[in-house]
Amino acid sequence: MNNPKPSPRYTAIDQIESLVRAFEQCTLPPAQFNHQAHITVALWYLAHSSPAEATERMRAGLHRFVTHHGISPEKYNETITVFWIKLLRHFLDVKGTDRSLLDLMNEAIVSLGSMRFVFSHYSKQLVFSAAARQGWVEPDLLPLAF
Repeated sequence: MNNPKPSPRYTAIDQIESLVRAFEQCTLPPAQFNHQAHITVALWYLAHSSPAEATERMRAGLHRFVTHHGISPEKYNETITVFWIKLLRHFLDVKGTDRSLLDLMNEAIVSLGSMRFVFSHYSKQLVFSAAARQGWVEPDLLPLAF
């Protein structure tokens, strides 16, 4: 018996735009800013700007979001943020030819919707260290191939 294909998270680009806007305006409740929402915002930024600009927009947005919602600044992790920008840029480079952003977004959420990618490259001890929270740290388990 065939397993049903997961239904897409997004059915229209305006759903993605709405989520990005809510994140940027800090109207998105923290409980709704889960891993999939992080992927959505980062991939949106990458689709509309350079990797350096996307990284800066994500960094600034996350700092603004945690400050606005009274979340501990220690929740922000520079290494994890940069890791995901690098991974999602690679994803776009490999998968992004002649496909809609809507299709790419849904595929990214299904295929990359897990922190296992971080933990295949980093030990928890390193990735959650003060150094990794404050700046980029190279992986200790598996070098990046992207």
